[in-house]
Amino acid sequence: MKNYKAHILVVDDDDGIRNLVKKFLNEKSFLVNTANSAEEAQKKIAIIKFDLIILDIMMPGKSGLEFLNENKSFIDTPVILLTAKGEPKERVEGLESGADDYLPKPFEPQELLLRIKNILSKTQKKNLVRAINFGNIKIDLTKLLIIKEKKELKINTTEKKILDKMINQPGKVFSRLEIGKLINLEKERSIDVIITRLRKKIEMNPKNPKYLQTIRGTGYVLWIE
Repeated sequence: MKNYKAHILVVDDDDGIRNLVKKFLNEKSFLVNTANSAEEAQKKIAIIKFDLIILDIMMPGKSGLEFLNENKSFIDTPVILLTAKGEPKERVEGLESGADDYLPKPFEPQELLLRIKNILSKTQKKNLVRAINFGNIKIDLTKLLIIKEKKELKINTTEKKILDKMINQPGKVFSRLEIGKLINLEKERSIDVIITRLRKKIEMNPKNPKYLQTIRGTGYVLWIE
């Protein structure tokens, strides 16, 4: 299964722009949903939690700004306004309505990508999980502890780097190469040894792991129920 960087909603009444942005972001490993109106977007945000919304202003029916103003009280999703209205006054109006960024049309897809990455890096850092409970286990990266059956097991710096990624992306398979870059190790055998030691701290039965599992030929994954 493909690992997506983020889930993005593109809202624009222009089929060409909607399809262009979706295709481009799909190629960059983003999961993308689309809506051709503010009304359709409203229905989608009611059932799906998006990481970011790319929103046109000038649309038939409800405008993008009206959509933003109506959802101020409960939308905590970052928004990039992507619109033909690019005058300074209009930019200020858009930002005052709650948007996080503003990109006038026509635009370069690469610039849109950079703005998306910039916003997501800020929100993802702000929302990083520092402690998590599953089964009879608690991982606390702030205290550098794994608590298992009331026993406190210390987490070293290398283990912290690995767990920091895994508990924030449970279910994502990390290749040995990814882990090696993360902890500055190249030898696969050394990485396997570190995972084995970490598994002893997490698992009730390390020889038959339930949470920190090996995906044969690929790498490792943290499954959290």
